Amino acid sequence: MQPTAVVRARRTWLDGGLRPAQVHVAGGRVTALAPWHAPVPDGAAVSDVPDDEVLLPGLVDSHVHVNEPGRTAWEGFSSATRAAAAGGVTTIVDMPLNAVPPTTSVEALDAKLAAATASGTSVDVAFWGGAVPENLGRLRPLHEAGVRGFKAFLVPSGVPEFGHLTPAGLEAALTEVAALGSVLLVHAEDPAHVHPGPHPDGALGPSYAAFLASRPPAGERAAVACVVAGVRRTGARAHVLHLSDAGTLPLVRAAKAEGLPLTVETCPHYLALRAEDVPDGATQFKCCPPIRDAANQDLLWEAVADGTVDAVVSDHSPAPAALKRVPADAPAGTPDAGDFGRSWGGIAGLQLGLPVVWTAARARGLTLAQLLPLLTTGPAGVAGLPDAGRIAVGAPAHLLAFAPDAPLHVDATRLEHRHPVCPYDGTTLTGAVRTVWLRGDRIVARGAVVAPDHGRRLVPAPAAATAARGPDADPAPRPRPGDGRPAA
Repeated sequence: MQPTAVVRARRTWLDGGLRPAQVHVAGGRVTALAPWHAPVPDGAAVSDVPDDEVLLPGLVDSHVHVNEPGRTAWEGFSSATRAAAAGGVTTIVDMPLNAVPPTTSVEALDAKLAAATASGTSVDVAFWGGAVPENLGRLRPLHEAGVRGFKAFLVPSGVPEFGHLTPAGLEAALTEVAALGSVLLVHAEDPAHVHPGPHPDGALGPSYAAFLASRPPAGERAAVACVVAGVRRTGARAHVLHLSDAGTLPLVRAAKAEGLPLTVETCPHYLALRAEDVPDGATQFKCCPPIRDAANQDLLWEAVADGTVDAVVSDHSPAPAALKRVPADAPAGTPDAGDFGRSWGGIAGLQLGLPVVWTAARARGLTLAQLLPLLTTGPAGVAGLPDAGRIAVGAPAHLLAFAPDAPLHVDATRLEHRHPVCPYDGTTLTGAVRTVWLRGDRIVARGAVVAPDHGRRLVPAPAAATAARGPDADPAPRPRPGDGRPAA
Protein backbone atom coordinates (compact mmCIF):
# COMPACT_ATOMS: atom_id res chain seq x y z
CA MET A 1 0.00 0.00 0.00
CA GLN A 2 1.48 3.35 -1.03
CA PRO A 3 2.27 5.36 2.13
CA THR A 4 0.79 8.80 2.57
CA ALA A 5 3.23 9.69 5.35
CA VAL A 6 6.70 8.69 6.49
CA VAL A 7 8.11 9.34 9.95
CA ARG A 8 11.89 9.01 9.96
CA ALA A 9 14.16 8.83 13.02
CA ARG A 10 17.75 7.80 13.70
CA ARG A 11 16.58 6.16 16.94
CA THR A 12 13.31 4.24 16.49
CA TRP A 13 11.97 1.69 18.98
CA LEU A 14 11.77 -1.60 17.08
CA ASP A 15 12.03 -5.17 18.37
CA GLY A 16 13.09 -4.10 21.85
CA GLY A 17 15.81 -1.66 20.84
CA LEU A 18 16.54 1.66 19.15
CA ARG A 19 17.75 1.77 15.56
CA PRO A 20 17.49 4.04 12.49
CA ALA A 21 14.27 3.49 10.56
CA GLN A 22 11.46 4.90 8.49
CA VAL A 23 7.88 4.22 9.55
CA HIS A 24 5.51 4.21 6.56
CA VAL A 25 1.87 5.09 7.25
CA ALA A 26 -1.29 4.72 5.18
CA GLY A 27 -4.90 4.49 6.26
CA GLY A 28 -3.90 5.21 9.83
CA ARG A 29 -1.72 2.10 10.13
CA VAL A 30 1.93 1.21 9.77
CA THR A 31 2.36 -0.32 6.32
CA ALA A 32 6.12 -0.81 6.22
CA LEU A 33 9.34 -0.34 8.15
CA ALA A 34 12.29 0.69 6.01
CA PRO A 35 15.95 1.58 6.57
CA TRP A 36 16.52 5.22 7.49
CA HIS A 37 18.50 5.89 4.27
CA ALA A 38 15.97 4.21 1.95
CA PRO A 39 14.35 6.43 -0.72
CA VAL A 40 11.07 7.94 0.42
CA PRO A 41 8.12 6.86 -1.75
CA ASP A 42 6.79 9.53 -4.09
CA GLY A 43 4.01 11.66 -2.69
CA ALA A 44 4.54 10.73 0.96
CA ALA A 45 4.76 13.56 3.49
CA VAL A 46 7.96 13.20 5.51
CA SER A 47 8.41 14.03 9.20
CA ASP A 48 12.02 13.93 10.37
CA VAL A 49 12.48 13.39 14.10
CA PRO A 50 15.38 15.53 15.42
CA ASP A 51 18.49 13.66 16.47
CA ASP A 52 18.02 14.53 20.15
CA GLU A 53 14.68 12.72 20.17
CA VAL A 54 13.69 9.05 19.98
CA LEU A 55 10.68 7.68 18.12
CA LEU A 56 8.60 5.46 20.38
CA PRO A 57 5.22 3.77 20.16
CA GLY A 58 2.38 5.74 21.72
CA LEU A 59 2.08 4.87 25.40
CA VAL A 60 -0.81 2.90 26.92
CA ASP A 61 -2.32 3.75 30.30
CA SER A 62 -4.73 1.10 31.51
CA HIS A 63 -5.67 2.87 34.77
CA VAL A 64 -7.35 6.25 34.29
CA HIS A 65 -10.33 7.69 36.18
CA VAL A 66 -12.10 10.00 33.75
CA ASN A 67 -15.17 10.40 36.05
CA GLU A 68 -17.60 11.39 33.27
CA PRO A 69 -20.62 11.39 33.33
CA GLY A 70 -21.69 12.47 36.79
CA ARG A 71 -18.47 13.84 38.28
CA THR A 72 -17.22 15.75 35.26
CA ALA A 73 -16.35 18.64 37.59
CA TRP A 74 -13.51 16.41 38.78
CA GLU A 75 -12.32 15.35 35.32
CA GLY A 76 -13.89 14.65 31.94
CA PHE A 77 -13.08 12.99 28.63
CA SER A 78 -12.00 16.20 26.91
CA SER A 79 -9.54 17.31 29.60
CA ALA A 80 -8.28 13.83 30.54
CA THR A 81 -7.55 12.78 26.97
CA ARG A 82 -5.85 16.09 26.17
CA ALA A 83 -3.59 15.42 29.18
CA ALA A 84 -2.96 11.91 27.90
CA ALA A 85 -2.04 13.18 24.43
CA ALA A 86 0.32 15.81 25.83
CA GLY A 87 2.01 13.05 27.83
CA GLY A 88 2.49 10.77 24.82
CA VAL A 89 -0.32 8.39 25.87
CA THR A 90 -2.34 7.41 22.81
CA THR A 91 -4.60 4.80 24.45
CA ILE A 92 -6.24 4.91 27.86
CA VAL A 93 -8.60 2.50 29.60
CA ASP A 94 -11.24 4.24 31.70
CA MET A 95 -12.06 2.98 35.18
CA PRO A 96 -15.71 2.24 36.01
CA LEU A 97 -16.09 4.14 39.28
CA ASN A 98 -16.39 7.85 40.12
CA ALA A 99 -18.72 8.25 37.15
CA VAL A 100 -22.43 8.39 37.92
CA PRO A 101 -23.68 5.87 37.03
CA PRO A 102 -20.63 3.62 37.47
CA THR A 103 -19.97 1.22 34.61
CA THR A 104 -21.66 -1.79 36.17
CA SER A 105 -24.36 -2.36 33.52
CA VAL A 106 -24.73 -2.11 29.75
CA GLU A 107 -26.95 0.93 30.22
CA ALA A 108 -24.20 2.65 32.22
CA LEU A 109 -21.64 1.77 29.53
CA ASP A 110 -23.93 3.33 26.94
CA ALA A 111 -24.12 6.49 29.07
CA LYS A 112 -20.33 6.50 29.30
CA LEU A 113 -19.97 6.11 25.53
CA ALA A 114 -22.47 8.90 24.92
CA ALA A 115 -20.55 11.20 27.26
CA ALA A 116 -17.25 10.39 25.58
CA THR A 117 -18.71 11.06 22.16
CA ALA A 118 -20.30 14.34 23.23
CA SER A 119 -17.17 15.63 24.98
CA GLY A 120 -14.71 14.31 22.41
CA THR A 121 -11.56 12.30 23.02
CA SER A 122 -8.09 13.29 21.89
CA VAL A 123 -6.78 9.71 22.18
CA ASP A 124 -8.30 6.26 21.93
CA VAL A 125 -10.35 5.13 24.93
CA ALA A 126 -11.31 1.62 26.02
CA PHE A 127 -13.39 0.84 29.10
CA TRP A 128 -13.31 -1.38 32.19
CA GLY A 129 -16.51 -2.62 33.77
CA GLY A 130 -17.12 -2.92 37.48
CA ALA A 131 -17.80 -5.97 39.66
CA VAL A 132 -19.88 -4.92 42.66
CA PRO A 133 -22.18 -6.87 45.00
CA GLU A 134 -25.26 -5.86 42.99
CA ASN A 135 -24.13 -7.24 39.62
CA LEU A 136 -22.35 -10.47 40.57
CA GLY A 137 -23.70 -13.30 38.46
CA ARG A 138 -24.68 -10.82 35.74
CA LEU A 139 -21.34 -9.71 34.31
CA ARG A 140 -21.78 -11.38 30.92
CA PRO A 141 -23.83 -8.59 29.26
CA LEU A 142 -21.10 -6.03 30.04
CA HIS A 143 -18.44 -8.44 28.83
CA GLU A 144 -20.32 -8.94 25.58
CA ALA A 145 -20.81 -5.20 25.22
CA GLY A 146 -17.04 -4.77 25.05
CA VAL A 147 -15.52 -3.88 28.41
CA ARG A 148 -11.92 -5.09 28.71
CA GLY A 149 -12.46 -6.69 32.12
CA PHE A 150 -13.86 -5.92 35.57
CA LYS A 151 -12.59 -3.91 38.51
CA ALA A 152 -13.38 -4.77 42.12
CA PHE A 153 -12.55 -3.25 45.50
CA LEU A 154 -11.84 -5.26 48.63
CA VAL A 155 -12.15 -2.10 50.76
CA PRO A 156 -14.71 0.71 50.53
CA SER A 157 -14.09 2.59 47.29
CA GLY A 158 -14.80 6.05 48.63
CA VAL A 159 -17.97 6.54 46.59
CA PRO A 160 -21.36 5.10 47.59
CA GLU A 161 -22.29 3.91 44.09
CA PHE A 162 -19.45 1.37 43.90
CA GLY A 163 -19.54 -1.18 46.71
CA HIS A 164 -16.68 -3.44 47.71
CA LEU A 165 -16.58 -7.25 47.67
CA THR A 166 -16.31 -9.52 50.67
CA PRO A 167 -14.03 -12.59 50.39
CA ALA A 168 -17.08 -14.59 49.27
CA GLY A 169 -17.90 -11.91 46.70
CA LEU A 170 -14.31 -11.99 45.42
CA GLU A 171 -14.56 -15.76 44.98
CA ALA A 172 -17.83 -15.37 43.07
CA ALA A 173 -16.41 -12.65 40.84
CA LEU A 174 -13.29 -14.68 40.06
CA THR A 175 -15.43 -17.71 39.21
CA GLU A 176 -17.61 -15.68 36.87
CA VAL A 177 -14.67 -13.91 35.23
CA ALA A 178 -12.96 -17.26 34.63
CA ALA A 179 -16.06 -18.55 32.82
CA LEU A 180 -16.09 -15.43 30.64
CA GLY A 181 -12.38 -15.61 29.82
CA SER A 182 -12.00 -12.07 31.11
CA VAL A 183 -9.85 -10.52 33.86
CA LEU A 184 -10.59 -9.20 37.36
CA LEU A 185 -8.71 -6.08 38.43
CA VAL A 186 -8.44 -5.84 42.20
CA HIS A 187 -7.86 -2.91 44.53
CA ALA A 188 -6.08 -5.11 47.04
CA GLU A 189 -6.31 -3.77 50.57
CA ASP A 190 -7.86 -5.76 53.43
CA PRO A 191 -10.41 -3.67 55.35
CA ALA A 192 -9.46 -5.40 58.59
CA HIS A 193 -6.11 -3.61 58.41
CA VAL A 194 -7.38 -0.15 57.46
CA HIS A 195 -7.65 2.20 60.44
CA PRO A 196 -9.65 5.32 59.56
CA GLY A 197 -8.62 7.20 62.68
CA PRO A 198 -10.30 8.16 65.95
CA HIS A 199 -12.63 10.83 64.58
CA PRO A 200 -16.12 9.82 63.37
CA ASP A 201 -15.95 12.17 60.37
CA GLY A 202 -12.77 10.50 59.11
CA ALA A 203 -10.44 13.34 60.05
CA LEU A 204 -6.79 12.46 60.66
CA GLY A 205 -5.26 15.92 60.68
CA PRO A 206 -2.28 17.11 58.64
CA SER A 207 0.20 14.40 59.66
CA TYR A 208 1.30 12.27 56.72
CA ALA A 209 2.73 9.74 59.17
CA ALA A 210 -0.73 9.30 60.69
CA PHE A 211 -2.25 8.70 57.27
CA LEU A 212 0.49 6.22 56.36
CA ALA A 213 -0.11 4.32 59.59
CA SER A 214 -3.84 4.15 58.80
CA ARG A 215 -3.17 1.99 55.72
CA PRO A 216 -0.30 -0.32 56.73
CA PRO A 217 1.54 -2.75 54.45
CA ALA A 218 -0.22 -5.68 56.13
CA GLY A 219 -3.44 -4.62 54.42
CA GLU A 220 -1.98 -5.08 50.96
CA ARG A 221 -0.25 -8.34 51.85
CA ALA A 222 -3.41 -9.93 53.26
CA ALA A 223 -5.49 -8.84 50.28
CA VAL A 224 -2.99 -10.01 47.67
CA ALA A 225 -2.73 -13.36 49.44
CA CYS A 226 -6.52 -13.64 49.21
CA VAL A 227 -6.45 -12.83 45.49
CA VAL A 228 -3.70 -15.37 44.81
CA ALA A 229 -5.61 -18.09 46.67
CA GLY A 230 -8.76 -17.25 44.70
CA VAL A 231 -6.91 -17.42 41.39
CA ARG A 232 -5.48 -20.78 42.36
CA ARG A 233 -8.95 -22.15 43.15
CA THR A 234 -10.84 -20.71 40.19
CA GLY A 235 -8.25 -20.46 37.42
CA ALA A 236 -9.35 -16.87 36.80
CA ARG A 237 -7.02 -14.27 35.44
CA ALA A 238 -6.46 -11.47 37.97
CA HIS A 239 -4.54 -8.21 37.99
CA VAL A 240 -3.37 -6.45 41.15
CA LEU A 241 -3.81 -2.71 40.85
CA HIS A 242 -1.42 0.03 42.05
CA LEU A 243 0.96 -2.14 44.08
CA SER A 244 2.48 0.07 46.75
CA ASP A 245 3.89 -2.36 49.34
CA ALA A 246 7.07 -4.18 48.30
CA GLY A 247 6.37 -6.77 50.98
CA THR A 248 3.74 -8.28 48.67
CA LEU A 249 6.34 -9.01 45.98
CA PRO A 250 7.33 -12.47 47.32
CA LEU A 251 3.66 -13.47 47.04
CA VAL A 252 3.51 -12.19 43.48
CA ARG A 253 6.76 -13.89 42.48
CA ALA A 254 5.65 -17.19 43.97
CA ALA A 255 2.30 -17.01 42.19
CA LYS A 256 3.97 -16.34 38.87
CA ALA A 257 6.50 -19.15 39.43
CA GLU A 258 3.54 -21.43 40.07
CA GLY A 259 2.14 -20.44 36.67
CA LEU A 260 -0.92 -18.65 38.02
CA PRO A 261 -2.46 -16.06 35.63
CA LEU A 262 -1.61 -13.08 37.84
CA THR A 263 -0.26 -9.72 36.72
CA VAL A 264 0.60 -6.64 38.74
CA GLU A 265 1.07 -2.94 38.17
CA THR A 266 2.66 -0.10 40.07
CA CYS A 267 2.49 3.66 39.50
CA PRO A 268 4.89 6.54 38.85
CA HIS A 269 4.19 8.10 42.25
CA TYR A 270 5.32 4.97 44.08
CA LEU A 271 8.53 4.89 42.04
CA ALA A 272 9.37 8.60 42.28
CA LEU A 273 7.92 9.95 45.55
CA ARG A 274 8.88 8.92 49.09
CA ALA A 275 6.99 9.15 52.36
CA GLU A 276 9.95 10.90 53.99
CA ASP A 277 9.58 13.79 51.55
CA VAL A 278 5.81 14.35 51.86
CA PRO A 279 5.20 17.51 53.92
CA ASP A 280 2.48 17.47 56.53
CA GLY A 281 -0.72 18.90 55.09
CA ALA A 282 0.38 18.28 51.48
CA THR A 283 -2.74 16.37 50.53
CA GLN A 284 -1.92 16.51 46.82
CA PHE A 285 0.27 13.48 47.68
CA LYS A 286 -2.60 11.43 49.12
CA CYS A 287 -3.50 8.18 47.37
CA CYS A 288 -4.68 4.73 48.45
CA PRO A 289 -2.68 2.63 48.97
CA PRO A 290 -0.22 5.30 50.13
CA ILE A 291 3.21 6.40 49.00
CA ARG A 292 5.64 4.50 51.24
CA ASP A 293 9.27 4.98 52.30
CA ALA A 294 12.56 4.94 50.41
CA ALA A 295 13.52 1.39 51.39
CA ASN A 296 10.19 0.14 50.07
CA GLN A 297 10.71 2.12 46.86
CA ASP A 298 14.11 0.49 46.30
CA LEU A 299 12.45 -2.93 46.36
CA LEU A 300 9.73 -1.79 43.94
CA TRP A 301 12.43 -0.72 41.51
CA GLU A 302 14.05 -4.16 41.83
CA ALA A 303 10.70 -5.66 40.84
CA VAL A 304 10.49 -3.31 37.86
CA ALA A 305 13.98 -4.28 36.73
CA ASP A 306 13.53 -8.05 37.14
CA GLY A 307 10.14 -8.24 35.40
CA THR A 308 7.95 -8.96 38.41
CA VAL A 309 5.97 -5.78 37.66
CA ASP A 310 4.02 -6.05 34.40
CA ALA A 311 2.93 -2.43 33.92
CA VAL A 312 3.50 1.10 35.20
CA VAL A 313 0.33 3.18 34.90
CA SER A 314 -0.88 6.49 36.27
CA ASP A 315 -3.97 5.66 38.37
CA HIS A 316 -4.90 9.23 37.38
CA SER A 317 -7.64 10.22 39.85
CA PRO A 318 -7.97 13.99 40.06
CA ALA A 319 -10.39 16.06 42.10
CA PRO A 320 -11.05 19.75 42.74
CA ALA A 321 -8.75 21.49 45.20
CA ALA A 322 -11.57 21.84 47.72
CA LEU A 323 -12.12 18.08 47.71
CA LYS A 324 -8.40 17.37 47.87
CA ARG A 325 -8.19 19.96 50.68
CA VAL A 326 -4.82 21.18 49.47
CA PRO A 327 -4.16 24.19 51.72
CA ALA A 328 -2.42 26.28 49.06
CA ASP A 329 -5.13 25.74 46.46
CA ALA A 330 -8.38 25.10 48.30
CA PRO A 331 -10.88 27.97 48.28
CA ALA A 332 -10.92 30.15 51.36
CA GLY A 333 -12.95 28.61 54.13
CA THR A 334 -12.52 24.99 52.97
CA PRO A 335 -13.04 22.89 56.12
CA ASP A 336 -10.11 20.81 57.31
CA ALA A 337 -7.70 22.01 54.62
CA GLY A 338 -4.62 19.81 54.83
CA ASP A 339 -6.41 16.92 56.56
CA PHE A 340 -5.21 13.61 55.12
CA GLY A 341 -8.21 11.73 56.46
CA ARG A 342 -10.84 13.87 54.77
CA SER A 343 -8.92 14.60 51.55
CA TRP A 344 -9.91 12.72 48.40
CA GLY A 345 -7.31 10.03 47.69
CA GLY A 346 -5.97 10.29 44.17
CA ILE A 347 -2.89 11.45 42.26
CA ALA A 348 -3.22 13.65 39.17
CA GLY A 349 -0.32 12.63 36.93
CA LEU A 350 -1.56 11.32 33.58
CA GLN A 351 0.39 13.88 31.53
CA LEU A 352 3.67 13.30 33.37
CA GLY A 353 4.02 9.53 33.65
CA LEU A 354 6.85 9.07 31.16
CA PRO A 355 9.13 11.90 32.38
CA VAL A 356 8.46 11.09 36.05
CA VAL A 357 9.37 7.43 35.68
CA TRP A 358 12.22 8.10 33.27
CA THR A 359 13.77 10.68 35.60
CA ALA A 360 13.75 8.18 38.46
CA ALA A 361 14.83 5.24 36.28
CA ARG A 362 17.89 6.89 34.75
CA ALA A 363 19.02 8.02 38.22
CA ARG A 364 19.12 4.31 39.10
CA GLY A 365 20.98 3.34 35.94
CA LEU A 366 18.07 1.80 34.08
CA THR A 367 17.75 2.26 30.33
CA LEU A 368 14.82 3.36 28.25
CA ALA A 369 14.79 -0.13 26.74
CA GLN A 370 14.18 -1.62 30.19
CA LEU A 371 11.45 0.86 31.01
CA LEU A 372 9.44 1.26 27.82
CA PRO A 373 7.59 -2.09 27.73
CA LEU A 374 6.10 -1.29 31.14
CA LEU A 375 4.47 1.81 29.63
CA THR A 376 3.36 0.25 26.34
CA THR A 377 2.93 -3.47 25.70
CA GLY A 378 2.65 -4.23 29.43
CA PRO A 379 -0.55 -2.27 30.08
CA ALA A 380 -1.80 -3.13 26.58
CA GLY A 381 -1.50 -6.80 27.50
CA VAL A 382 -3.38 -6.29 30.75
CA ALA A 383 -6.25 -4.72 28.83
CA GLY A 384 -6.21 -7.15 25.92
CA LEU A 385 -5.22 -4.54 23.31
CA PRO A 386 -2.63 -6.39 21.20
CA ASP A 387 -2.26 -3.67 18.56
CA ALA A 388 -1.48 -0.92 21.04
CA GLY A 389 1.93 0.10 22.35
CA ARG A 390 4.08 -1.14 19.47
CA ILE A 391 5.49 -0.02 16.14
CA ALA A 392 4.81 -2.89 13.77
CA VAL A 393 3.38 -3.45 10.33
CA GLY A 394 -0.41 -3.54 10.63
CA ALA A 395 -0.53 -1.76 13.97
CA PRO A 396 -2.13 1.68 14.31
CA ALA A 397 0.38 4.43 13.62
CA HIS A 398 0.42 5.74 17.19
CA LEU A 399 3.85 7.33 17.56
CA LEU A 400 5.70 9.50 20.06
CA ALA A 401 8.82 11.65 19.65
CA PHE A 402 10.48 11.97 23.07
CA ALA A 403 13.54 14.01 24.01
CA PRO A 404 15.09 11.90 26.80
CA ASP A 405 17.68 14.47 27.89
CA ALA A 406 15.53 17.61 27.82
CA PRO A 407 14.62 19.29 31.12
CA LEU A 408 10.92 19.64 31.90
CA HIS A 409 9.80 22.13 34.53
CA VAL A 410 6.35 21.24 35.88
CA ASP A 411 3.84 24.05 36.27
CA ALA A 412 0.54 22.53 37.36
CA THR A 413 -1.41 25.46 35.97
CA ARG A 414 -0.21 24.57 32.46
CA LEU A 415 -1.11 20.88 32.59
CA GLU A 416 -4.12 19.74 30.57
CA HIS A 417 -6.06 17.89 33.28
CA ARG A 418 -8.95 19.80 34.77
CA HIS A 419 -7.61 21.06 38.11
CA PRO A 420 -4.10 22.43 38.82
CA VAL A 421 -3.44 20.05 41.71
CA CYS A 422 -0.39 17.82 41.21
CA PRO A 423 2.33 16.51 43.54
CA TYR A 424 5.02 17.23 40.92
CA ASP A 425 4.22 20.96 40.71
CA GLY A 426 7.41 23.05 40.78
CA THR A 427 9.78 20.15 40.14
CA THR A 428 12.13 19.75 37.19
CA LEU A 429 12.05 16.38 35.44
CA THR A 430 14.17 14.91 32.67
CA GLY A 431 12.54 14.04 29.36
CA ALA A 432 9.96 15.88 27.30
CA VAL A 433 7.24 14.73 24.93
CA ARG A 434 7.64 16.74 21.74
CA THR A 435 5.41 15.24 19.00
CA VAL A 436 2.60 12.67 19.05
CA TRP A 437 0.85 11.03 16.11
CA LEU A 438 -2.48 9.23 16.37
CA ARG A 439 -3.12 6.95 13.38
CA GLY A 440 -0.46 8.96 11.56
CA ASP A 441 -2.06 12.35 12.26
CA ARG A 442 -0.01 14.80 14.30
CA ILE A 443 -2.01 15.61 17.46
CA VAL A 444 0.81 17.13 19.56
CA ALA A 445 3.49 19.46 18.21
CA ARG A 446 6.27 21.01 20.29
CA GLY A 447 4.58 19.60 23.38
CA ALA A 448 1.20 21.27 22.75
CA VAL A 449 -2.04 19.55 21.74
CA VAL A 450 -2.81 20.83 18.24
CA ALA A 451 -5.51 18.42 17.04
CA PRO A 452 -7.90 17.41 19.83
CA ASP A 453 -10.83 15.03 19.47
CA HIS A 454 -9.11 12.57 17.12
CA GLY A 455 -9.66 9.62 19.44
CA ARG A 456 -11.86 6.60 18.99
CA ARG A 457 -13.97 4.69 21.46
CA LEU A 458 -12.64 1.12 21.52
CA VAL A 459 -15.63 -1.07 22.26
CA PRO A 460 -15.47 -4.36 20.33
CA ALA A 461 -19.12 -5.22 20.78
CA PRO A 462 -20.75 -8.28 19.15
CA ALA A 463 -22.81 -7.92 16.00
CA ALA A 464 -26.18 -7.34 17.69
CA ALA A 465 -24.86 -4.63 19.96
CA THR A 466 -22.86 -3.08 17.14
CA ALA A 467 -25.99 -2.73 15.04
CA ALA A 468 -27.68 -0.87 17.86
CA ARG A 469 -24.68 1.20 18.94
CA GLY A 470 -22.91 1.91 15.67
CA PRO A 471 -19.32 1.11 14.67
CA ASP A 472 -17.05 -0.58 17.19
CA ALA A 473 -14.65 2.34 17.05
CA ASP A 474 -15.87 5.76 16.02
CA PRO A 475 -14.00 6.59 12.79
CA ALA A 476 -13.86 10.33 13.40
CA PRO A 477 -14.64 12.93 16.06
CA ARG A 478 -18.20 14.20 16.19
CA PRO A 479 -18.85 17.90 15.51
CA ARG A 480 -19.74 19.84 18.63
CA PRO A 481 -19.79 23.47 19.72
CA GLY A 482 -17.00 25.26 21.55
CA ASP A 483 -13.76 23.67 22.61
CA GLY A 484 -15.43 20.63 24.19
CA ARG A 485 -14.50 21.33 27.81
CA PRO A 486 -17.59 20.65 29.90
CA ALA A 487 -18.26 23.28 32.53
CA ALA A 488 -16.52 22.54 35.82
